[in-house]
Amino acid sequence: MSTNPRIDDTAITALQNALAAEHAAIWSYALAIAFLSGADATRAREDEDAHRELRGQVEETLTQLGAPPVSAQPAYATPRPVTDAASAAELAVVAETDALAAWRSLLERTRDRALRQAALDTLSAGTLRCARWRAAVNQTPTIPVFPGQP
Repeated sequence: MSTNPRIDDTAITALQNALAAEHAAIWSYALAIAFLSGADATRAREDEDAHRELRGQVEETLTQLGAPPVSAQPAYATPRPVTDAASAAELAVVAETDALAAWRSLLERTRDRALRQAALDTLSAGTLRCARWRAAVNQTPTIPVFPGQP
C-alpha cells in the first residue's frame, strides 16, 4: 500500500484509526456545543477547529500514501446522554481521551520520524485540551498521567 518502507500497513491502519477518532471528536464537539455557552462554547469551538485541522492533515497524508481515508460515521454513540453543560463537558473529555489513545497508538506503530513527530505534537496539544475539560468536570488528576493510555 505504501511506497515508504517506514510507513507500513500497520502504521497506515493506526493513521486510519487516528482519522476515525478525529471524525468522532468533531461530531462530539458539534453535539457538545449545542449545550455549552460563554467561554466553554468558545473553547469547544476552538477545540473542534483543532480537530478539523488534524482531520484534514490526516486525510491529506493518507491520500499521499495511496490509502483512501476512512469516512466519518453519520452518528456516534455517547457514553451517556448529553442533556446539559456538565454532560457536554464530560463528552469533550471522552472525545479527547479517545483521540489521545488513537494518536498514542500511531506513535507506537510507526518508525517514520515525521509521523512520530506529528503524533507526539498531537498528543501534547490533545493533553492540554483534555486537561482543560477534565478541570471543567472536576476530574482528577486534571492532566492524564499517561496521555492516550486507559
